[in-house]
Amino acid sequence: MLPNISWGHYGHRFDTTQAWLIRVITVSRVVPATRWTMLKDLLHYCETEHDWVLETTMALACLESPTEDKAAVDRCGLELTQRMSAIGGVVNRFCQSEAGDHLRAEFGTGDDQILFLGHFDTVWPVGQMSKMPLEIRDGRLFGPGVFDMKGGIAIGMLAARALAEVTVPPGRIVMLWTSDEERGSASSRALIEQEALRSHAVFVLEPGLLGGAVKTARKGCGEFRLTVRGVASHAGVEPDQGSSAVHELAAQIVDLQRLQAEVPGASLNVGVITGGTRPNVVAEEARATVDIRVETPEDAKQVELFMRGRTTTVPGTNIEIDGTFTRPPLERTDTVKQLYHRARAIAERLGHELREGSTGGGSDGNLTAALGVPTLDGLGAIGAGAHALHEHIDVGGLSWRAALLAALVAEVQAGD
Repeated sequence: MLPNISWGHYGHRFDTTQAWLIRVITVSRVVPATRWTMLKDLLHYCETEHDWVLETTMALACLESPTEDKAAVDRCGLELTQRMSAIGGVVNRFCQSEAGDHLRAEFGTGDDQILFLGHFDTVWPVGQMSKMPLEIRDGRLFGPGVFDMKGGIAIGMLAARALAEVTVPPGRIVMLWTSDEERGSASSRALIEQEALRSHAVFVLEPGLLGGAVKTARKGCGEFRLTVRGVASHAGVEPDQGSSAVHELAAQIVDLQRLQAEVPGASLNVGVITGGTRPNVVAEEARATVDIRVETPEDAKQVELFMRGRTTTVPGTNIEIDGTFTRPPLERTDTVKQLYHRARAIAERLGHELREGSTGGGSDGNLTAALGVPTLDGLGAIGAGAHALHEHIDVGGLSWRAALLAALVAEVQAGD
């Protein structure tokens, strides 16, 4: 459980530079900083820097960064590196051979680390900007990647600036922006888990749910591959000499529907099917890829048993199952609830209602929460349309979301 935390007092201040290294100086200020005074100062600073956070979002979005295009992702990463360095971050790049390079930026000093977590890869291919140009309409910024999640990155950067300007927390902030989240975080998982274990809390800057609600629960994500092998034969001349892998796979797919009855809360989707070579050949091989989502680790264990225990019904065929859960569930634990209640109270003082919700989609927050590290997800931009042509963010929400994040950091760090 997190302790009952009150606000600290104003103390040190960052002297930020345009260089890679940050120099921390101590400024003695005796200020009776109440929660309300500090929150007003944080909000005022974020509002005065509204143009900066909007411009940062647009600059990052202009550099298209599909996960599978390392060169494009690294171009966006270079821009992000330069911008974090310019606001005082000590930036380290973790080079990858296939995925884009991951970025870690550190602000401040001390042992009480808070982790800002997110990704700068997107699902959109290079060239999508010509079909979805960046534009502001009716208070919304439209464009590929603005909601998922370059707006969230900009919010995190503004929050760090606000804390450095208004009040320096006793601990440090680490920003970890990865390049492969949209493809399952295979190359970044170890780095994410290592950094999370060093942290007092993790704030995930993924976009919020409808209306900006934070995510206090996420389903765990699994991918399983079924490979059925049979015996090929001529479908007209010797059909009885063959064993159809396609027929067996069809039976398997029908039988998979039992899962949702055996594991309530689980969801299943057979997303890809391949098999056979020609219509007049009994299929020798067939494959299917299945996406499965679960609410609890216990459900994941049941699903694993359900998938591994499969047998065939068509004589002469056999089946192989591989795959597993790549992201454990993010459960609504006591520490998650307590972080949410803190954030909700801060939002109320800012004049906003902050709701909570759950989603079937996974994020890197699943990984950190599973380690037992207090994690709050969905603190990024308000908007809609992730992975969709109408992707957009609420421009007016950028400033207060940054103030919310900064105040949440200040509260958590002041309690240690």
